[in-house]
Amino acid sequence: MSEQPAPADTTARQLEPAAADAVRAYAAKARADADRFAAVLEDIATNGLPGPEQCIPWEELREAHLARLAAQRPAIV
Repeated sequence: MSEQPAPADTTARQLEPAAADAVRAYAAKARADADRFAAVLEDIATNGLPGPEQCIPWEELREAHLARLAAQRPAIV
């Protein structure tokens, strides 16, 4: 008797329409995010990095983001 694994089912299965739409939406968002990131990199390549006086400290960005998250979530009492 052979110790070979059973052949895998390699036939493609169609997604349900709602699942296919969700995958397309995810792909569109990923593509938009990648385009935005590429635009930032191109801007840096063209204009260089901004000076420190033009930047927001990461601590301020973190606090603002945490405040937005807290506002979206109901308080537990």
